[in-house]
Amino acid sequence: MPQFDPNIALHPITRRSLLAGAAATGALIALHPFSVRAQANQAHLRIMETTDIHVAVLPYDYYADKPNDTMGLARTASIIDGFRNEATNTMLIDNGDYLQGNPMGDWIAYERGMDGDVVHPVIEAMNVLGYDCGTLGNHEFNYGLSFMDKVNSGANYPIVCANLINGTELAANPRDDKLYMKPYIILDKTVTDGSGAEQTVRVGFIGFVPPQIMTWDSRHLVGNVMTRDIVETAKAWVPQMKEDGADIVIALSHSGIDGVQTEMMENASLFLAGVDGIDAVFTGHQHRVFPGDFDGIEGVDNEKGLLMGKPAVQGGFWGSHMGLIDLMIERDGNSWKVVDSTVETRPISKRNEDRSVTALVENLPAVEAAVIDEHESTLAYVRTPVGKTSAPLYSYFALVADDPSVQIVSQAQIWYVTDLLKEGEYRDLPVLSAAAPFKAGGRGGPEYYTDVAAGDVAIKNVADLYLYPNTVRAVAIDGATVKEWLEMSAGIFNQVEPGKADQPLMNPDFPSYNFDVIDGVTYKIDLSKPAKYTSKGEIANADSSRIVDLMFDDKPIDPAQKFVVATNNYRAGGGGNFPGINNDVVILSAPDTNRDVIVRYIVDQGTINPSADANWTFAPVEGATVIFETGPKGAQYAGDVKGVNIEPAGDGEGGFAKFRITL
Repeated sequence: MPQFDPNIALHPITRRSLLAGAAATGALIALHPFSVRAQANQAHLRIMETTDIHVAVLPYDYYADKPNDTMGLARTASIIDGFRNEATNTMLIDNGDYLQGNPMGDWIAYERGMDGDVVHPVIEAMNVLGYDCGTLGNHEFNYGLSFMDKVNSGANYPIVCANLINGTELAANPRDDKLYMKPYIILDKTVTDGSGAEQTVRVGFIGFVPPQIMTWDSRHLVGNVMTRDIVETAKAWVPQMKEDGADIVIALSHSGIDGVQTEMMENASLFLAGVDGIDAVFTGHQHRVFPGDFDGIEGVDNEKGLLMGKPAVQGGFWGSHMGLIDLMIERDGNSWKVVDSTVETRPISKRNEDRSVTALVENLPAVEAAVIDEHESTLAYVRTPVGKTSAPLYSYFALVADDPSVQIVSQAQIWYVTDLLKEGEYRDLPVLSAAAPFKAGGRGGPEYYTDVAAGDVAIKNVADLYLYPNTVRAVAIDGATVKEWLEMSAGIFNQVEPGKADQPLMNPDFPSYNFDVIDGVTYKIDLSKPAKYTSKGEIANADSSRIVDLMFDDKPIDPAQKFVVATNNYRAGGGGNFPGINNDVVILSAPDTNRDVIVRYIVDQGTINPSADANWTFAPVEGATVIFETGPKGAQYAGDVKGVNIEPAGDGEGGFAKFRITL
């Protein structure tokens, strides 16, 4: 891989100058085959993608307070010039989710602010790199519209989004909508063709955000904006782009890949690629890598990186990869068309057999310099102690047993909501709490777990417990709905056969952030029964009942009894499609973030005791054992886990460790 020279400006260079430079210096330049074989009427256009940066500008994990070689736009940036040197003509885009996701983002939003002429550090970093275009991700809205607008005003590149409507009215046709920002932009790109002549190609970029932002950030968005279906919007606007003279149409889709088409779908990139006139699709949102992570979906070529036959890429998250789409374009009369393509992703690090990580690149100094002051301020922010914990806080076993990292969230939520409802019509209702583990390995890797020793608790630890700036909400539901809530959560587990050893426990399609534990009741999960709900909240087995021995106050729960359940705005607004949980049952929309509530609780208590109370466990399944994976550092806590016997079962894949449970 070519190494970045900080003395070379970040700008496209011609093939002729490349070859001349190589001849003069004796350097070996690995040109892409398209650049080598392009003819007089052809040109090689490489488009590079970053996506889901989430304020991870530097290779530093603020939650763990230590460097991390698997992340950082500064690392990704250091290979951009090398990628530009491999191609005659290049462009750089960002596919959204740049504004929120780590404590630096929170420090800017909640402490420093965006008053005056300041530029957000992630925008400062991106401005160094010469982006041609960007789009919005769902997390751009977490801090509100005005904050997002102020941040985006500092970008020296255009940001587009076609399915975000300003106001509360949808027009009969998407092209007549009053949009919040430009739906697309057409850039006149000067390219050098195979003969060395310069020509102009009109490249159109159109952006899309998941429509679900209206649920996920309803407190900021309802009454102010609306969203449209991604595919419907594209079908309306792409012909307009062609009418306006776009030769090539590129979709910036902050939306993942799903094989089942539905209205207003969240991950619509596959079907977006099927829209006539779109030439290539950049995807994101799922924090996955494509080509590579999407086997077995009709219309997806997981080897060549094609969706519906068109080139597409998804470049990981936190700067872990750069996505590359290389297009061979050919002049066709007065226009240009795509005649060939290749797709790849390139990582900034590699994981070794011994679970260690080797960095493949270093920081780009210019990007590092752009954020160094904010980095130091963020370190001071996250290291501020707020109290003490009498027991360690960890999430290694949060998916298989009652867990201290989830327990403390529930304790804080119950404390907060009980106080707010102490007067009024709900004051006599029991308050329960629903909370899910956010750091539970998965695609985040074997180090992606909460692990806080007993002693001082700092803000960085609270952010580690609760990754997202959700706000507290409470719902009023009956006992029957409590049970269905838990039935939905229990879908994270596979069905287990009696008498069979070492069966895989976890359903990989079920996200950990939808595994809600409800505190204030006790229950068991019977894995011998099939899941009642799919990971999307659809009924799979209507007559199944995994939740058994559901008790409140040491008695079987009354299906008709009313409860208040403390949760967050995502879940209460319908996020995850939990049965019966939506805005209709919300009784409290608090102004404070769940994170802030945890901090207040710790400050109020002085010393907290987060030890799990084992209010849930698995029901026995005769003769059955199950296998699950977690971070290898969890071994030190395995003997302390209540309600279940856990034993080591060897090494897993990708640096994880296997453990066994006898049911």
